Amino acid sequence: MTAPANPFKRALAQGQTQIGLWAALADSYVTELLAGTGFDWLLIDGEHAPNDLRSTLAQLQAVAPYPTHPIVRPVRNDSALIKQLLDIGVQTLLVPMIENAGEARAAVAATRYPPQGIRGVGSALARASRWNGAPDYLHSAADELCVLVQVETVSALGQLDEIAAVEGVNGVFFGPADLSASMGLLGQPGAPAVREAICNGIRTVRARGLGAGVLAVDPVVAAGYLEAGATFVAVGSDVALLARSASELAARYRPRAA
Repeated sequence: MTAPANPFKRALAQGQTQIGLWAALADSYVTELLAGTGFDWLLIDGEHAPNDLRSTLAQLQAVAPYPTHPIVRPVRNDSALIKQLLDIGVQTLLVPMIENAGEARAAVAATRYPPQGIRGVGSALARASRWNGAPDYLHSAADELCVLVQVETVSALGQLDEIAAVEGVNGVFFGPADLSASMGLLGQPGAPAVREAICNGIRTVRARGLGAGVLAVDPVVAAGYLEAGATFVAVGSDVALLARSASELAARYRPRAA
């Protein structure tokens, strides 16, 4: 038995565009539904959605039979939390609020076993190794792990080239909401200055040979980022899709009920 391959990591390395969706409802039934809708990846959010280790595990299990790749965002860059996520089978991490190369190195180190990193060795208890059913897991695990770091502030943008140069970082994701706030444009993630900064960041990251990602729910904005070279773009969220569709449906019938 071997551990699963990571098609998302390979797609990024080949410069293939991967379109994704935010899964923030923290429900395995919903996430399984989304896994069959055709997106390349789904983001299981542990930073701003009410997910814990068990709800994340349930969603990984729900998505497993489908071609969609699950990416998990922990609440913070914490080696203990990352260790738990890796052990339950997470292969691609989106680590939030990376401010400098040192923090990026720490994120990578949390995904590597010693001597390359600091990940605790507990593979006999881990879904990731198929409970030691994958005999070479300890030596090959890093080959299938993908580390994505989020750049979300003006100060982090100023150190973007150093962050992207960290060995073991596979991609950089730009967070428009936090970046706009850092730029003094709170609540304006689509402002021209924010979009220009992100497009410049995308080009810097791609020049390093890494994947460049961003969240863009406006199709025009998304198209601009893709044109700039973005290779993994989230184009919506389950929360927004449900809220908008429900509101539109209710509005369609409300006048008749009046």
